[in-house]
Amino acid sequence: MTQSEDRFVSGFVSILGRPNVGKSTLLNEILGTKVAIVSDKPQTTRAALQGVWNTPGAQVVFMDTPGIHRPDTTINKKLSQDVAGALEGRDLLLLVADCRKAPALEDERAVELLQRVKTPALLLLNKVDLLKDKSRMLPVIEQYGKLGSFQEFFPISALTGEGLDTLKQAIVGRMPAGPRYFPGDEITDQPERFFVSEIVREKVLRLTRQEVPHSVMVQVENWEESEGLLKVAAAIVVERDGQKGIIIGSKGSRLKEIGTEARLELEKILGRKIYLELFVKVRKNWREKPDYLREIDWKT
Repeated sequence: MTQSEDRFVSGFVSILGRPNVGKSTLLNEILGTKVAIVSDKPQTTRAALQGVWNTPGAQVVFMDTPGIHRPDTTINKKLSQDVAGALEGRDLLLLVADCRKAPALEDERAVELLQRVKTPALLLLNKVDLLKDKSRMLPVIEQYGKLGSFQEFFPISALTGEGLDTLKQAIVGRMPAGPRYFPGDEITDQPERFFVSEIVREKVLRLTRQEVPHSVMVQVENWEESEGLLKVAAAIVVERDGQKGIIIGSKGSRLKEIGTEARLELEKILGRKIYLELFVKVRKNWREKPDYLREIDWKT
């Protein structure tokens, strides 16, 4: 990636699409580090997360948005508002879609949102690593082209990195001349407390296969920093007693596994020793309560 220092470019790019299409994986892969948690469950991304990508001649600020949901519950209304807000003041929009599938209702909603703004948009056809016959993408591209206006189409794999070098060049080429908005070593705007809670939630999503994932949030209740050690106490909040039992597991085995996986990953990412204490609380219908919804997005 070459960009002359005497013409530094910078800009803001939002990533959107339906749930589980690979938006967070894409952001992590572009940045070369993890800022967004990943799972195969809907509502994994609940807050618009910002990631900063720096090159010698460019700085691109990406925003990973929640998946496009039908606004039929309080939490889904909040997620939909976050997505709509992430389209304002952008230099470029990236719509991520599954290259193997015709546009579904959520995809159509995403394209409809794009049409409401004048910002240029690229269509990213993700998961090409799962498609043996690449010609199968052609009718998908045609269907999306009928739904909305895209400047260009990019077949990519957010998981393997296929096609991302070409995509990065295209993104930088569309950025206007501008300043470096963030220090060169800054990669995200989210505070460590929020990131810790998200990593714990990711492990809950991965290690529980019942209905817990839709109904879980993590609250950091105690945070103590000392030289070389970070002590964190966090509550995993669910809506029903049965979900609490699922997370705790037999004799606390699953809760211990969640804590161990989260601690090891956090120590690797944050570069320090962590003492992580987890417990589980039941708060019925928390997803319909504004006080709890404010806690899933540290910006509110």
